[in-house]
Amino acid sequence: MTAIRVLVVDDSAVVRKLVTDCLSADPEIEVVGTAPNGKVAQARVDEHGPDLITMDIEMPVMDGIEAVRTLRRSGHREPIIMFSTLTERGASATLDALAAGATDYVTKPSNTGSLAASMAEVGRELIPRIKALVGRRRAFAPVPAQGQGPKSAAGKVALRAEPPARPVRALLIGSSTGGPEALSKVFKGFVAPLPVPVLMVQHMPPVFTAQLAQRLDGLGAVRVHEAKGGETLLPGHAYLAPGNYHLVLRRGVSGFVTELNQDPPVSYTRPSVDVLFRSAVKAFGGQMLGVVLTGMGADGRTGCQDLVTAGGTVYVQDEATSVVWGMPGAVAQAGLAHRVLPIAEVAGTVARRLTASMAGGAAWH
Repeated sequence: MTAIRVLVVDDSAVVRKLVTDCLSADPEIEVVGTAPNGKVAQARVDEHGPDLITMDIEMPVMDGIEAVRTLRRSGHREPIIMFSTLTERGASATLDALAAGATDYVTKPSNTGSLAASMAEVGRELIPRIKALVGRRRAFAPVPAQGQGPKSAAGKVALRAEPPARPVRALLIGSSTGGPEALSKVFKGFVAPLPVPVLMVQHMPPVFTAQLAQRLDGLGAVRVHEAKGGETLLPGHAYLAPGNYHLVLRRGVSGFVTELNQDPPVSYTRPSVDVLFRSAVKAFGGQMLGVVLTGMGADGRTGCQDLVTAGGTVYVQDEATSVVWGMPGAVAQAGLAHRVLPIAEVAGTVARRLTASMAGGAAWH
């Protein structure tokens, strides 16, 4: 297989070398060039034609956000992974970059103590993303033979028969890579308050989830909060798991209440979609609608199995509109999805399902 060609963009010579050495140690990756700022990066992209770009955010001459905008305006569609810092400012800038067209992000090493530890941390975070993103891009590349496009993994999916409309007591959403922009599209599409509460997991570190909740709040008619623990669930409100905490439910005096914990990661993540979905099944049985959006890995598959077994409904994002069809693909290919939807149709389909579930005067409680 042809090596994945990467361009590394960062104003720090130390970081450029660290990233270059880390990536070059993988036989499937070739660093074809580097650049110290976004302006130089424009020329290097045209010169080297990389498969993927890693991009620092704060740089002189042209920062990473403007570089992303410029590349996208000029027609470049290569995946771009932003390098961010674990700060409120870094989180805000990262979400700006994703809104501008960046594909994903990793956080820069901090408090690692040695160059070797820094390189190991970069490798753990960056290399799997590079392979997943470029692998997807190559899978969807045009095929010249007979003018036929590639076969998508979605072609192997057998959908479940959707159960008849029944009362739904909660909407559950799980997402990861590409999730912030997918969630933005979904919440913009909610033009009226939902008749049930929404519980969400997006794989992100602390600080980032607070920023994401603030951005999602007010995009549509659903109020969005980063869960603090102890909130009584209310219809028309969404509760996002904070970074590094699992979100679960417990029964309170006046209804179901959010609870946070730092139990071990599940499906390699904390927060975990599986943990949330399983907890919600214990609380509400099958009276739920679960939605799994774009993301790497398979987090959510086990939770969806529990939800479907209990009689609930599961929708997943389709492969064509997912940044990575890992999580939704795992659910769909396990035969657990009732519908596979492009992201533009998720909000409307969900809202209609919830409205139908409330027909006959049923109300959330």
